[in-house]
Amino acid sequence: MNKQINGASPPGHVRIIGGRLRGSRLSVPTLPGLRPTPQRLRQTLFDWLAPVIDGARVLDVFAGTGALGVEALSRGARQAVFLEQDGARARAIEADLARLHQDAATVRHVDALRALAAPATEAFDIAFLDPPFGSALWADAAALLDAQGWLAPGAWVYVESGVDDAWEVPARWRVHRQRDAGAVRGTLFRLGGD
Repeated sequence: MNKQINGASPPGHVRIIGGRLRGSRLSVPTLPGLRPTPQRLRQTLFDWLAPVIDGARVLDVFAGTGALGVEALSRGARQAVFLEQDGARARAIEADLARLHQDAATVRHVDALRALAAPATEAFDIAFLDPPFGSALWADAAALLDAQGWLAPGAWVYVESGVDDAWEVPARWRVHRQRDAGAVRGTLFRLGGD
């Protein structure tokens, strides 16, 4: 999810920074707690994922603006599923996807933890895990992603948190790369063996 930090208000839109949708705008509804992923951190993340994004199946948990999932589609992901609890946010993602003619995407208006608690019907190559800062949802969401079959063997999981947030990482997740951007920390994990 894309949250607000230190009282700053969302910009009204974010731009896709790479791929075939480069320069396209995504709406950022004016809603409490919404904070898009910083552009420089998004660029770094997709530089890290460049070798594996093409053809990937992507899960955007706590989707917020949907910027991470749409950026993945722009850069060649085969499919994206967005989980978003807030109805206004889910509708905004659907509207952006329709406007950008992205029919390989599905928006599920659901509570992410409830959705992840159900056994997965498909496994994803890349998951974006970006719950509201201060919500303490990282450990629960990560454990469910890991235990319920949501992640394909060798999957990549990007977690966005506050630099001071602490949470328990599943044992088979290995830190691949990490970067701080102000008050935000982006960590890319790779699933190891069981």
